[in-house]
Amino acid sequence: MSVLPSLAATPYTDTGLPGVKMPKAGATDTARAAKAGRQFEAMYMSQMLTHMFEGIKTDGVFGGGSGEQMFRSLLIDEYGKMVANKGNGIGIGAAVQKMLLSHQEVQ
Repeated sequence: MSVLPSLAATPYTDTGLPGVKMPKAGATDTARAAKAGRQFEAMYMSQMLTHMFEGIKTDGVFGGGSGEQMFRSLLIDEYGKMVANKGNGIGIGAAVQKMLLSHQEVQ
């Protein structure tokens, strides 16, 4: 019988197995959860902005080509990071942080 189904059935608890330790909530976990929330929101915003920029045509004199396509994706990623890190963003990062911390309290 495998140990994995029993571990999956009881998340966030001490399994009693040597070498398997579950994380404990602490001050560093709050910071890590906030960082994960901001990263998730940045990725989400990048995906939303990608769809917004799809219809924009490039200028023939100063733009176009494969180089612009590559650098546009990098620029959109930076736009997503800026939105997520500015103030509270749009609120997705805070919701993700809250959910991560609530899952750690289930221990």
